Amino acid sequence: MTTRQDCLALDASDPLARLREQFTLPEGKIYLDGNSLGALPRATPQRVAQVVEQEWGEQLIESWNTAGWIDLPQRIGDKIARLVGTDAGELVVADSTSVNLFKVLSAALTIAKADAPARRVILSERGNFPTDLYIAEGLAKERGCELVLTASPDEIGSHLASSRVAVMMLTQVDYKSGRVHDMAALTRMAHDHGTLALWDLAHSAGALPVALEAAGADFAVGCGYKYLNGGPGAPAFVWAHPRHAERFWQPLSGWMGHAAPFDFTPSYRPAAGIARYLCGTPALLSMAALECGVDSVLAAEPLGGMAALRRKSLALTDLFITLVEARCGDQGLTVITPHEHALRGSQVALAREEGAYRIVQALIARGVVGDFRAPEVLRFGFTPLYTRFIDVWDAVEHLRQVLDSGEWREPRFNRKAAVT
Repeated sequence: MTTRQDCLALDASDPLARLREQFTLPEGKIYLDGNSLGALPRATPQRVAQVVEQEWGEQLIESWNTAGWIDLPQRIGDKIARLVGTDAGELVVADSTSVNLFKVLSAALTIAKADAPARRVILSERGNFPTDLYIAEGLAKERGCELVLTASPDEIGSHLASSRVAVMMLTQVDYKSGRVHDMAALTRMAHDHGTLALWDLAHSAGALPVALEAAGADFAVGCGYKYLNGGPGAPAFVWAHPRHAERFWQPLSGWMGHAAPFDFTPSYRPAAGIARYLCGTPALLSMAALECGVDSVLAAEPLGGMAALRRKSLALTDLFITLVEARCGDQGLTVITPHEHALRGSQVALAREEGAYRIVQALIARGVVGDFRAPEVLRFGFTPLYTRFIDVWDAVEHLRQVLDSGEWREPRFNRKAAVT
């Protein structure tokens, strides 16, 4: 059995340990919720202050040119492209994940209708993140399509074989269980049946190696505030494979997606390539913060990049699973995240029929920050940039104490907050 001393030794020999110095982490807090909101990079406050005080405060509107504000969506997009397996110039930062999903799903349905009018189904999973399903549901009603949801990943193949599916819309890493889809295999299967493949990378970009172009994916969206450490409400990103990028307009044809936005013409002419997936004026303060977060991930490149981060992520989650099963296995907890490395993201989810929300609250009161997902899931994220092996050992020790003592039953832990 791994001891606390063993964990300290692992941290001492960790080649990625110095990356933790990039972040502001409160003393006495074990932060295991980077899969929901990444930690604050130390560079961010100074950079945002620079944008506010100098670029905005002193240079005012000139900063669109002198400080390169106008280029931020593409510049940060090129950096994220290095993390998700695409080329520079193919990905842009804009809007939210939900808005970007609306853009690419609408474009995908238009392409599918042009190529095969009989294909009117959007295929997804019942357990997909709700915003994805809500956006798809709304678009399906608007476009006269049908949203079909599988009960399990095993059903995807049979639905694709029906020849009615226009777009397969999946999240690479399940937000609740942490299960990973085989992007390449499922994209290949979709294409074999004449279906387009759209991927949500919210829980994979910055957490594990992603290879969009190698997998042959058609479209992708992703989140900036989880593993990319961009801050609460950070802008998201959107990618369309070059073979699709210019086939049709995306539906939110705003001025920043115009071929010449400062010509101020009354009619729309879409920009070339992925730039047409921009819409309104970029949120500059959030963009500046996001760039610091993306840079914190790219700082791992000299140390092995995403492959090295993935190795540490798997080691951290292996340790957590092993310790939970050994030390808390008699307390009604079930590990619902796959044990198999190829199927596991950078989080571990535990299920418990009774008290899951209250157990999470009791842990937070002790300084161990995870989160709860209804109806019975305790969720813990392991961001290898700043999570240590000793954090894992100490978190499981707190969990054991909370369960053994019955501390979680205290009434104060039963009060539901607006955000869980």
